[in-house]
Amino acid sequence: MTDVVVVESPAKAKTINKYLGDGYTVLASFGHVRDLPPKDGSVRPDENFAMDWQTDERGAKQMSNIARALKGAKHLYLATDPDREGEAISWHVRAVLQEKNLLRGINVQRVTFNEITKSAVKAAMEQPRELDQPLIEAYLARRALDYLVGFTLSPVLWRKLPGSKSAGRVQSVALRLICEREAEIEVFKPREYWTVTGDFATPANAAFTARLTHLDGRKLDQFDLNDEAKAFAARDAVSAARFTVRSVERRKAKRNPPPPFTTSTLQQEASRKIGMSAQTTMRTAQQLYEGVDLGGETVGLITYMRTDGVQMASEAIGSIRQHIGQEFGDNYVPEKARIYSTKAKNAQEAHEAVRPTDVSRTPDRVARYLTSEQKRLYELVWKRAVASQMQSAELDQVVVDLADASGKLVLRANGSIIAFDGFLKLYIEGRDDARTEDDESRMLPAMREGDALTGRGVIADQHFTQPPPRYSEASLVKRMEEIGIGRPSTYASILTVLRDRNYVRLESRRFMPEDRGRLVTAFLTSFFERYVDTDFTANLEEQLDDISGGRADWHDVMAAFWRDFSHAVAQTKDLKISDVIDALDQDLGEHFFPTPADGSDPRQCHACGTGRLGLRLGKFGAFIGCSNYPTCQFTRRLVAEDGDEGETLKDGIKVLGQDPETHQDVTVRRGPYGLYIQRGEADPNDKKVKPKRTTIPKGLDGDKLTLEQALGLLSLPRLVGIHPETGEPIEAGLGRFGPYVKMGAIYGTLDADDDVLTVGLNRAIDSLAKKLASIRNLGPHPKDKEPVMIRKGRFGPYVQHGQTIANLPKGQEMDSVTMEEALALLTEKGKPLKAKGKVTKKTSSKPKRGEVQTDEGAKPATKKVATKKTTVKKAATKTSTRKAKKTEEAS
Repeated sequence: MTDVVVVESPAKAKTINKYLGDGYTVLASFGHVRDLPPKDGSVRPDENFAMDWQTDERGAKQMSNIARALKGAKHLYLATDPDREGEAISWHVRAVLQEKNLLRGINVQRVTFNEITKSAVKAAMEQPRELDQPLIEAYLARRALDYLVGFTLSPVLWRKLPGSKSAGRVQSVALRLICEREAEIEVFKPREYWTVTGDFATPANAAFTARLTHLDGRKLDQFDLNDEAKAFAARDAVSAARFTVRSVERRKAKRNPPPPFTTSTLQQEASRKIGMSAQTTMRTAQQLYEGVDLGGETVGLITYMRTDGVQMASEAIGSIRQHIGQEFGDNYVPEKARIYSTKAKNAQEAHEAVRPTDVSRTPDRVARYLTSEQKRLYELVWKRAVASQMQSAELDQVVVDLADASGKLVLRANGSIIAFDGFLKLYIEGRDDARTEDDESRMLPAMREGDALTGRGVIADQHFTQPPPRYSEASLVKRMEEIGIGRPSTYASILTVLRDRNYVRLESRRFMPEDRGRLVTAFLTSFFERYVDTDFTANLEEQLDDISGGRADWHDVMAAFWRDFSHAVAQTKDLKISDVIDALDQDLGEHFFPTPADGSDPRQCHACGTGRLGLRLGKFGAFIGCSNYPTCQFTRRLVAEDGDEGETLKDGIKVLGQDPETHQDVTVRRGPYGLYIQRGEADPNDKKVKPKRTTIPKGLDGDKLTLEQALGLLSLPRLVGIHPETGEPIEAGLGRFGPYVKMGAIYGTLDADDDVLTVGLNRAIDSLAKKLASIRNLGPHPKDKEPVMIRKGRFGPYVQHGQTIANLPKGQEMDSVTMEEALALLTEKGKPLKAKGKVTKKTSSKPKRGEVQTDEGAKPATKKVATKKTTVKKAATKTSTRKAKKTEEAS
């Protein structure tokens, strides 16, 4: 029998199976095979933090497959990802098999590889090891911490701050960073300042510009010229003077290349340079790591993408240096290889940086095998890794000071020129790879001390200081890494949770806190300040790293945390709603009630004129109400509670304008499931005639929606273009599950950041590519001209015509089926396609012989007859589970 290798994903399993050959059976665990049940009591602090584990349906199925494969095997190799989470998955697999007594006589060993290439995999298989117990204990501590914070703190939020969804150990700290930055922006007072610049010409009539730095013999500070009068006076003084060159200073400077990517810097740079979200970056990097089909050979193109390390293997450095010499010349290769060390706080994993597995696979060579996202990300990784081993760039910098005869007026001109581009020939950090003004030559003309200069005009420019910028995904990830909270591999999921909870929104690629998020942050900082403190959270991360390094006992760390945390939660038991209201009102009063320009009282009730407006808490969350309630019943909902903008929708309706074709009003309305767009009104005399309606896609603000955007959404689906290979039209539209593109009967899903109104043909083709790879169109049916297609299903390929489907004979490939064979199969074995979500009496998910279950079909629901008592118990369990899910923490 063959030995068994367990990895995490099917794609990785397929690739590694090719490398290892027939002597091994490689199976996927599909990630974690078990987890803590989403109910209170799964972690028991009173029993030394004992944990209950639960295997879900998918995990149980995969473990059954692994158990069957182990019969007769002598070795089980656990080859999950080479990080803490991968170690934990391997530990879970072993634990489940041990509980079932399936490992007798089987040697269980752990193997790890940093890249999925044939040589790396075979080398790893020759050097197996035992499971790393400290890493497993660090996972247990982190999982217990997140569980206890979620299941303990979130119920407090639900009781004391209705409308809140969840709180988490790292999630809440990230939210606090965003909210505090917004508070800084709101209280920021811009300051005025002016600069004075003059245009000059050398004796050789070469032009340049210089800025005033000294006035009346004193160096100017930023705010010395803080109004128009002072600025114009300085301008006139410069205009009236004659200047000569007082000094010319030349110096050489070097700019060193940045190190190769870590997880964090990869997310930051992908956001800055190619506009890719952290979540998309990690998903695409996973695909490049697990393997891409390069003309029949599946190869991992990059090394493991979850890493804090910036070092590279000596073999990789050698091949990169050799490639640089061949492609750019020996003068671009430094004398010694560059060795980098990580500077990130709490850096832990001793893995290589993210780099290409083979530098000879240049982006141009592999581009035709990659999707658009894969191509852009691989090019970024490849260039960064190669540039990190290139020669430094050399700059010639020149500083020229000009002075009048008295020496009391001084202007300065700066210039630089790239004497040797070095790594800049390939890669410029933080910008597009096109040269910008900062990196182009800004050469000053030749000048010597004492040269008389000719003035050609002086101008005074007004400026205002700017508030600190809102966090982008890149800057927030960088900030979290700097202060040492969370882990780079979890940042993408943390940011996703904040958006899914409607705690924040992305606007112009910057995070803005919703009012719901500000309320949660104000509550936590008022009553749980320590647990959303960045220093406390960072210190806890250090303790977790001590556990993974074998320097601390995880039970001791957990006991110390739980003692203080449970005491803090217990203190909120008698917390009154009025106390919560007072704290929130004090913290967020200026935000909800900004002072009007006329200086009137922002809290005066608009309805009764005598009451005072303030925050109130109701069953469904926070709102603004009048102190004269119930005499005055004025209320105003907050933005975050329902995703609307308070009073902007009068009576639930906002008119955007008229449709120029139908002359009907186009309105934004509030329905039971949120905001939607409607054209026209319903006919009270004919209920069959309904006005045109459409949902507002996620990412569009209903309050800021324009008439043009609304008309575009109402006109969907729209024609995107014609597919260059099939000649069929491609349309874009909005469906039940969001934006999509469609070609005939083939659909492709668009990402949340894709604009269905502007998505182009190339993006649409990319979205359809995966579906097209699993579908073959044989042509129109001779009777009704509907397409006859061959599709890949969950249990094998099948033929489909309309709502009729039939399995292909076992062993027959999709590409070999002719139209005649397909028509015969539909006639002989054709069955109707099951409706999605249809309830049947079938209790087994396994199809019967001859039955077709497609990749698009829903699993039949099981209908059970239960006693009244059982039904009540089931309902209670579901309610508990539903509440518990709100506490899940993506850290």
